[in-house]
Amino acid sequence: MGQRALPLPAPRLGRAVKTAGAQLAVSGVVLLLPDGEADSRRRPSSLSYALQLPLARTLARAGQDDGLAAHVVHYRCRGWNATDAQLAADAEWAVEEVVRRYGDIPVCLAGHGMGGRAALRAGGHAAVTSVLAMAPWLPGEASAEPEPVKHLLGRQVLLVHGTNDTRSDPELSFRLAERAKKTNRDTCRFEVHSDGHGLRQHRAEVVALAVDFVRGSLFGRAYARPVADALAAPPPLGLRMPLAAGFGRSLRS
Repeated sequence: MGQRALPLPAPRLGRAVKTAGAQLAVSGVVLLLPDGEADSRRRPSSLSYALQLPLARTLARAGQDDGLAAHVVHYRCRGWNATDAQLAADAEWAVEEVVRRYGDIPVCLAGHGMGGRAALRAGGHAAVTSVLAMAPWLPGEASAEPEPVKHLLGRQVLLVHGTNDTRSDPELSFRLAERAKKTNRDTCRFEVHSDGHGLRQHRAEVVALAVDFVRGSLFGRAYARPVADALAAPPPLGLRMPLAAGFGRSLRS
């Protein structure tokens, strides 16, 4: 007889990322959704979780005066798994857990790769005010149903994608953003020229963009000019906005 498959663990929130001296009550939460796989029943990757921790720490540090808490979500397993959409279901569970712990506060879903798809799919939850999808993995045009977008109405939505991504097709994220923009004008997309799936070549600019978007969408802070311009511009201009070198440095000057 073969061995019985071990039950999958329940999804959970990672410990809240805090910074020294943070005293304010939590008034907004960003949930970081790690990358995953299209089909897999294996347990979540600890590496994918660990890769999100530096961004979580940076966001928590930047938003400590706003009362921002950052959590990295632990999935049940690492696969989306067709119509099960398990990563999106785990993201929705995480939003519910935030509401249970912190009450009625705004939530930003920030995902990378397959986590970006989960963020977009779970973005219709009533507590979610914004979605940040970094190099989102999306199904090709051969899939039976296109990714839904109408549920994103009323949310601030930002996609960012490297033009040299060979794992997640950047043209698919452009097409999704194009459809989303027709329903929700508060949608924009940045292109990171010459960067790949990990967005490592221009990491400082991507992180600065994430910080600006999360603080602006959760706490009403003014967006940096490029983000405000991208949200206001008609397609395709606001959906192919280049992420300029030195973006983060320009905000500090």
